[in-house]
Amino acid sequence: MASRLPPSFAFLAGANFAAQSAEQLSLAAAPIVAVLLLGAGPGEIGFLATAQTLPFLLMSIPLGLVADRTSRARLMRWAEAVRMLALLALLAAVLCNRLSVGLLAVLGFVGAVGTVAFSVAAPAIVPALVPREAFAQANGRLELVRSAAFAAGPALAGALVAWAGASAAFILASMLSAAALALLLRLVEPPRKPAPAHRPLAALREGAALVWRDAMLRPILLTAVAWNISWFVLQVAYVPYAMRMLGLSVGTVGVTLASYGAGMVVGALLAPRVVAAMPFGRAIQLGPAVSVVAAAATLLTLVFPFAALAALAFFLFGAGPIIWTITSTTLRQTVTPGAMLGRVSAMFLTVNAGSRPLGAALGGLVGAWWGEPACLFLASAGFVLQAAVILASQVRTLRQLPAAAG
Repeated sequence: MASRLPPSFAFLAGANFAAQSAEQLSLAAAPIVAVLLLGAGPGEIGFLATAQTLPFLLMSIPLGLVADRTSRARLMRWAEAVRMLALLALLAAVLCNRLSVGLLAVLGFVGAVGTVAFSVAAPAIVPALVPREAFAQANGRLELVRSAAFAAGPALAGALVAWAGASAAFILASMLSAAALALLLRLVEPPRKPAPAHRPLAALREGAALVWRDAMLRPILLTAVAWNISWFVLQVAYVPYAMRMLGLSVGTVGVTLASYGAGMVVGALLAPRVVAAMPFGRAIQLGPAVSVVAAAATLLTLVFPFAALAALAFFLFGAGPIIWTITSTTLRQTVTPGAMLGRVSAMFLTVNAGSRPLGAALGGLVGAWWGEPACLFLASAGFVLQAAVILASQVRTLRQLPAAAG
């Protein structure tokens, strides 16, 4: 029977939903507005995307160190306030006809800094709010709302811009960010022992040593690296492959890509039952195994060029990895000492962020030399590798969550 989540967690879950919705709306609206209002081309859109993702690489570890030395609830409030101010500045620029690609990039960078701080602090605060036996349930709740925002945000942003103008998406995103901040102001974090004085580099080395030496954390990190590289190799190749070789229309390609978000929602809903139905280690390994099946489905489109098969692959890529995210985050929260949760979360965030451009560059290189099918084979090999890493690890021996770290 699922544990009852405490009332304090409801404020975190509600704030997470509002914040994730604001983020997805603004991320989707920015390039649309850049193209429609500013006539931006691929170069400008690439510059904008870089500015929006760079904080994940640059700021995750510094903010993780901050999260371990201060109130995580307070950090999340400041993070959401920064995002809200960036959104309001974007709205003012649109209304005053002062928008430019450069301003979009600068404010996108500032808003993303808030997103990084929120992403580091949220998983770190969960163990302080809910009992250990409810970690998986709480993480599932947070991932469910993130999945819903991920699935609905781009479509809603496009509709708002098309029907009500460029300002509409930023108005709604600002309102959602304000709602998240209001909920965070009601979030009460239990007091923590003051962190001992230490040098930032020493603290960082301590966190890195923990991740690399721990028999549970190291394979989780390596699996995540291999998955992210493989996923971005596939992402680079899929749209041109689908249009040129599968003969899919732009609308049909959009439907297949939307299946990913639908899979995330379904996976988040099924996660509690999956965790209850099998040993915990097997539940963690399920997501990487499903990714191998999804990769096989993409390869089958070389023989059977059907949109339904491509949509099934993206659905599985959404459903399996979201179960992985929930279960692996739960394990990470359990085996990491509370005083180091911020640093460890930041390291995972940084490594994942760094893997993505590597995968994109690798996919672009392979695609340019050998074509999109070669990218599909390379991505599939990577998905097999990430599954092999976690299947061979000690994680497979876990029948339940291990004892919590001190």
